[in-house]
Parts: sequence; structure tokens; C-alpha cells
Amino acid sequence: MGIGRRRASVIAAVVAGAVLATGTTLWATDSGPFRDSYCWGAWEQNSGPSFLGDKALLKSGSERRATESATSSADGPHGTCTVTVASEVEDDDSDEPLTFKDSVTLEFGPVPAEVKEHRDWLARNFHGSASPLPDGLDGLVAGDRGMLVLPSACDRDGGPTVVTIRGASTGDGHLGKVAMPFTIGTRADVLRMLLDAAGTAMDKSGCAPAHPLRSSSPMVTVAEDEESASSPLCRIPGMTFDYGDGSRYEQQVGAVTDRLQTCSVVWKTARMPDEPSAQYVMANGSRLADLFEGLPEGAKQGLVRRSCDGRKTVFYGHVETGLQNRGRPSDQRVFERFVESVGTRIGCGSGEDA
Repeated sequence: MGIGRRRASVIAAVVAGAVLATGTTLWATDSGPFRDSYCWGAWEQNSGPSFLGDKALLKSGSERRATESATSSADGPHGTCTVTVASEVEDDDSDEPLTFKDSVTLEFGPVPAEVKEHRDWLARNFHGSASPLPDGLDGLVAGDRGMLVLPSACDRDGGPTVVTIRGASTGDGHLGKVAMPFTIGTRADVLRMLLDAAGTAMDKSGCAPAHPLRSSSPMVTVAEDEESASSPLCRIPGMTFDYGDGSRYEQQVGAVTDRLQTCSVVWKTARMPDEPSAQYVMANGSRLADLFEGLPEGAKQGLVRRSCDGRKTVFYGHVETGLQNRGRPSDQRVFERFVESVGTRIGCGSGEDA
């Protein structure tokens, strides 16, 4: 039986998380002194999503591994943590077993300084599948990721500190390594994990507020799942791309609110993670807008700042190599159309740069 036929049953039994990190490595199976908490104590076993619970270890030979880095440095608060569940399943088509790894990555620290890494970070964390956080929290959450900007007391060198979590899953066998869909939990599950991680990060960094960050209001959810990318892109007239024959581009139109509007385009490739191909974001409010500091600005660079209804607002657009120069009549004009349409909707007035 091949990997495609095994995947559904294995995914149901194996759920958890991993990251690049350095530091202590802790293992948990059915016993052991370190099995109750992970990531500096932010998360406890059998709390929240199933990958933190005993069900994730029901497969014979399954084990949970946690790694965590130091939580401080000369550059300010920074830390990474991995929680991973790995398992093996006999492969009827090979003498070697199928191996599976489900993982969740927790990181806190500043936004990357290098431009390409910064853009990659934005692509992951402002994805169209994510919902904006309620109750005045600055961030987004989806079933497989979450991002939260910490309060200004945690800023370092004039920039915000951000907590992110991200889920991933792979299977590896005679067909090679295959990226598979992975959902950490419901949006409420992921938000709970995000707030718990943020509280721990602030405690470790010495910038915790008097009252913990909390949320109880419902989130604005994305109305539809991914769909084939089409014209107009993001359902905004004038945003047009020539995708070419046999296109595997799909778009995810995110929530449309006065504080945030997102749209992502990905190139769907079998056996590989979805690669971001284009992304458009409006972020209204200083904390979210600050996450774009350090990138080249101007319409030609895909980053424009406005004062919209008295609020600091950023419009961002980025097109990767595969789609570059396919905008009609140009990539820049597609971005400008995004700015015009969204800016009019949220009351940007004259459109002068902030």
C-alpha cells in the first residue's frame, strides 16, 4: 500500500510539531519526567489540540520530541521551540517503513531584517487563510498558523517583538519526502496556544503587562477556501494577471475588514509545500503597519503608506519570480489598483503618502 492510501489513517493518529532550534531536547512516549510541558512551560500535555495529548502517541513507536533554545540574547528577546511527533508505518511497497513527522514551530523575536527573509516572513504570517484577531489584539490566526505582535513594552531598537506559530507535516518513503496538509486545530485552539506562548515569551523577556493578554470575542472568518486564481485577482476589478496555460495558481481571499485585508496566490506543486507567488495586504493601525518597516518603499517597490481615517496604514504587494511581469498592463499597475480600491473603501481621502 503506497503513501497516498496510508496517509489518511496515519494523519488521524499522528499529530504534533517541529522547528529549527538549538538547546535542550526532551523526549516523551508514555512515561518520563518531561512529558507534561513544552516550550518553556507555555503548553502542557493534554491541553488544547490533540497533538499535545496522549492520542498523538497511540501508534506503536511514536514519540514526541521537544527542543527549545535560550530565550534571551544581546539583541533582545528571542527564542525558538519545536514540538514534534514522529512515527513509522510499514510500507507494503518497500522494505523501508514510511516515516511521518508532524510539527509545530513557535518563535518569538523581531521581524527578519534582510529583505528577502522579511518578505518570506510576511508571506507566511499574512496569508489569506488567516483571520484578524479580535479584542484589540494585533495579529492573525488560522488552523495551521498564528501571529501576534506583543505590546510596545516588549519593543527592542524601535521595532516590535512578534510571536508566531506554524504547523507542518511530512511523510517520507520510497516515493521520497512529501509535504502533507496539517491543521493544528480550530482557530480558537490556535489562538489559545498563541496567547499562552505570548505570555511565556513576555515573562521570559521581562515585559509582561499587569494583566495577561486575553480574547473572548468571535473572530472574523474567511468565507471561502482556496479557489483557482482568476481575473480579477482578489475579486478587485483591474487586478489582472496572465497565468499562462495549465496554471496551478490558486488564490486565497482573506477577511475584508477596516483593519486588515489580505489576498494570497500560491503555486500548487505535488510533494512540495505551497510556495507563495503573490501577496497583497492592507494593514490599518500602527502595530501591524510597523511590521513592514525596513522594506523598500514606493509603488514600484510594492509598499505605500497612507493616513486613512487618521490611522497609520500600509498597502503591500509582492510578486515572486514565477508571476513577475505577468500583471496586466503591468505588475505595478495591479498593485496600484489594489491601493486605489482598498483605500477608497477604508477612507484614505486624497491618497497622499503618510
